[in-house]
Amino acid sequence: MVKIRLTRGGAKKRPFYQIVVTDIRKPRDGGCIERLGFFNPCATGGESRLRVDRARAQHWLERGAQPTERVVKLLKDAEQQAEAPAAA
Repeated sequence: MVKIRLTRGGAKKRPFYQIVVTDIRKPRDGGCIERLGFFNPCATGGESRLRVDRARAQHWLERGAQPTERVVKLLKDAEQQAEAPAAA
């Protein structure tokens, strides 16, 4: 089965996550099929907190990829983030 999940990077006490499509049998930080974006929970100043290629995420969801709970929340945040400038 294919999953959309987070892989961890960054330094100690300063996490940085990649949003990736991967096979569930791979380890958390193992190889991935495709990188969809990133999530930086410690973003400050001008740093970007979240960036997702929503078109590719939708492509994988249509083909049966299962997102984790956290990725579902991040995809919703990305959707709201994209709608906010359009409404302004």
